[in-house]
Amino acid sequence: MKRTKRRRSSVWDCFEQMGSFVRCVKCNAMLKYCGGATSSMMNHMTRFHPSTTPLDEDEKPVICAVQSVEEEGTAQPDAQQQVAVMSPNVVVTSGQPERECGERKRLKRSSVWDIFIRVDDEVHCTMCDSKLKYRSSTTSMMYHIKNKHPDAVPSDGVTLATHAEVTELVCRMIEKDMLPISMVNGDGFRELLAHTVYNYKMPSAGDITRIIEGHFHEKVDELVLQLARVEKVALTADFWTGLPCQRYMTVSCSFITEDWQGRSAVLQTHKVSWEGHSSADGVIEKLLSTVECWGMAGKVTVCVHNNTHNIVPTQGVHVTWDYATCFATTLQLAVSDGLTEDLLQIISMAGRLVKHFKHNTLAGEALEQKQVQMCLPQHKLIQSSKARWDTICDMFERLLEQRWAIKAVLSDRTVTGRQEAQTLEIGDDCWQTIENFSPVLATLKWATTVISAETEASISNIYPITFSLIQTHLVPKENDVEQVSEFKLKVQNSLRDHMEVDSSDLASKPALIASMLDPRHKHLSFLTPAGRLAAKVKLHELVSKLDVATTTAGPKEEQQETLITPDISQVARPSQVRNDTKNTMVLLLGDNYSSSYATDSETQVDYYLRDIAPSLEINPLDWWKVNGPRFPKLATLARHYLCVPGVSLPSLLSEDGQTFASMRAKLNPEHVDMMVFVNRNG
Repeated sequence: MKRTKRRRSSVWDCFEQMGSFVRCVKCNAMLKYCGGATSSMMNHMTRFHPSTTPLDEDEKPVICAVQSVEEEGTAQPDAQQQVAVMSPNVVVTSGQPERECGERKRLKRSSVWDIFIRVDDEVHCTMCDSKLKYRSSTTSMMYHIKNKHPDAVPSDGVTLATHAEVTELVCRMIEKDMLPISMVNGDGFRELLAHTVYNYKMPSAGDITRIIEGHFHEKVDELVLQLARVEKVALTADFWTGLPCQRYMTVSCSFITEDWQGRSAVLQTHKVSWEGHSSADGVIEKLLSTVECWGMAGKVTVCVHNNTHNIVPTQGVHVTWDYATCFATTLQLAVSDGLTEDLLQIISMAGRLVKHFKHNTLAGEALEQKQVQMCLPQHKLIQSSKARWDTICDMFERLLEQRWAIKAVLSDRTVTGRQEAQTLEIGDDCWQTIENFSPVLATLKWATTVISAETEASISNIYPITFSLIQTHLVPKENDVEQVSEFKLKVQNSLRDHMEVDSSDLASKPALIASMLDPRHKHLSFLTPAGRLAAKVKLHELVSKLDVATTTAGPKEEQQETLITPDISQVARPSQVRNDTKNTMVLLLGDNYSSSYATDSETQVDYYLRDIAPSLEINPLDWWKVNGPRFPKLATLARHYLCVPGVSLPSLLSEDGQTFASMRAKLNPEHVDMMVFVNRNG
């Protein structure tokens, strides 16, 4: 028997479908449309447009709608009959209605409470035991379920975002984009929300500030719990300038979790003064106060900073950690030292040429046409920045790529005048210098990129890369022009001075210790035999200090130490002596004789250094996650040193990082600490 086609619901007279959503033609409200159900649309019409609520034969009648028809029976006698025809199953009575028209339906209980349990001012997730602050809103609970348990996301049938959710999203937008909180007072922004969210009332800037402060305190509580479980951390002090000409220091920390995952978090942003001598003690005091405030006293191994002055402690201030300069800052200083007057003049000429094509519309259009005619990549020229030396490399590479198209435009007298072309033209000798100079800058840029990688334990890469630059890439070649050879020698000498590669105390540098604990670089082939021996002695010394510190750790550790020592007493007992030579060897030499799991400290170091080094593509943290049980003491040291980043803030050297730097410079000084914290720890 052929099934009768179902009649289309009359609610579609008031809605139109837009993909997985439906839009009300009366108030432009957007609802989620799932599985062909019209219940949410009917509920919307009943709540907001009761006088025009349609009734279908297959749908449940709404008493409020019938009531309004009855009350208008005297003025419109045919209205009841019309409703009865539309829904013949509806029995219209003249008695007391089941529900008053003005009575509001009680809000449905959110189904997130099926997953969360409220305990005082907190809610506890029954699926993962997470604890969240409860402030009369289920938004944070819904976010938790969506992010942590997507398979358990409840479907309440309520598809419209509540006003509380909209306010929460506005706050998160301000946090992610680091926007001024005062933007919520803008007429344009309020008009936008009033048009997109039905009957929405925008909270004041003070209310938004309090919500963001709530997020700030929640993230602080989470970070305190994480740091309490960490044995050692590394600090980074990033100095930057905001508006209006205010200098700040953002203190961050890096650490390695129990499952060998590298983590970093912003702790605090301080205002610092510009004075040289007076600010040195102030910086140290702010670092010490940050460490004390976050309960990290005795946990800090190294502090990495991007300021060559005002960070070394004075004689009256004692700190328990070492200092390391941001490698990107060191490389910036080395490149600056290597730029001679001739090179600076060539950079200036190249910058003037790029500026011409960027600001002259006719020249820019002509360059695009020449690119098409010469089958060159249609790329725009890049302007260098004084603050970032790596942009010089980008500018030179792009100029070399578009060299002949640029020459063609400068030779076209309909586009460029003779006198202007003579001013802008770069001579062949300068082009030759640019061509020789670009590979050197590209190598230095690659070094910065590797050190700045957020997925790397990057401090361990600093000295292998530094020695590679000094011994290989910065050695002048026969075909180098004079300016390039001079640049290489100056950068080489500058790196030697800043990195102290010839120092007798090189083995004590945190970066070199990290290289020893990185299985990819543990052989230290870039050092002299005497340097490798000194580094090995230093590693033994650190392991010995670790033994002293853990002497009172407990009987379990002592038991591990004695496992490698055979129990000879078993041989002395006649009843335990066996004729089997193999079993006798086991009794004499011990069960752990052939095991690769060394327990003696010196043996661990020797086994580790003799072990085959993995390839350079291997992440050292992944290697230690697998091999940590073989070398437990060295694994502890690896947690201490491999958490140290090579730069003060890695992401600043990326495009996204530069965007972040420009956004934070515009922050209101009153909210700098809070906004940077919630943004970087989001």
